[in-house]
Amino acid sequence: MSEDLEGKHGVQSLEVGMSILRAMTTGKRSMMLKDIAAAAGMPPSKAHRYLVSLIRSGLVEQDPQTSRYDLGPFALSLGLVALDRIDRIRLGLNAITDLRDAVNETTALAVWSDNGPVVVRWERPRRPITVNVVTGTTLGLLSSAVGQVFCAWLPERQVEPLIQREIEAGRSQAGIASMDDARQLLADVRARGLSVISGNYILRGVEAVAAPVFNFKNEITLAIVLVAVEGSMDLTEHSPTLAALRDAAHALSQRLGATL
Repeated sequence: MSEDLEGKHGVQSLEVGMSILRAMTTGKRSMMLKDIAAAAGMPPSKAHRYLVSLIRSGLVEQDPQTSRYDLGPFALSLGLVALDRIDRIRLGLNAITDLRDAVNETTALAVWSDNGPVVVRWERPRRPITVNVVTGTTLGLLSSAVGQVFCAWLPERQVEPLIQREIEAGRSQAGIASMDDARQLLADVRARGLSVISGNYILRGVEAVAAPVFNFKNEITLAIVLVAVEGSMDLTEHSPTLAALRDAAHALSQRLGATL
């Protein structure tokens, strides 16, 4: 077999070894041989031969007392290097561009700052009438879809003092007059998996829907938002627009290492 043809076929034994590692990552803790074999879809004897080689490479280690297998130090090093090289903003910009092309709505990417969520980039749709989003804008916590998403998934101790100040200043969403009101609103956002604001947005005639993006620690790190002229987006629960947003946020979360 020529080198060119062999390169196209790849190395089957390596692919089998990777399937074992992939099976081990699905476990929440160290695993027995029979469980690894079952997850990888191969006989235990075959899995054991590959595990021996993976142990020698440092990708897997075995506890001599329990005989259970877990990812090894070299696997950890690979993971840390990969995480260090991930540029979440660059990946987020690609995600909102693809989403804009899919739904033809204004899309934007936001991060959390000490003062609340900030828009870092937006993409304009191919429509005669659009809603512009100003890069660098700090959004409200409860009066914006992005703010609600961040407040719903960030730790309460981090956001509640900011929410309280917003309520006292009269800048919260209509109907939110106390911290209990805010907690119920954010519980609803978590239950739905995204925030939808229409008819009572920070700007009259505008509606928005935002979804959280999580990192490898399963912590919120970004928010993706769709913004449109009020009444122009299908915001019903099973609409293609909301499905596309959910899919985009989920795909980006997976790319950033989330396991939710």
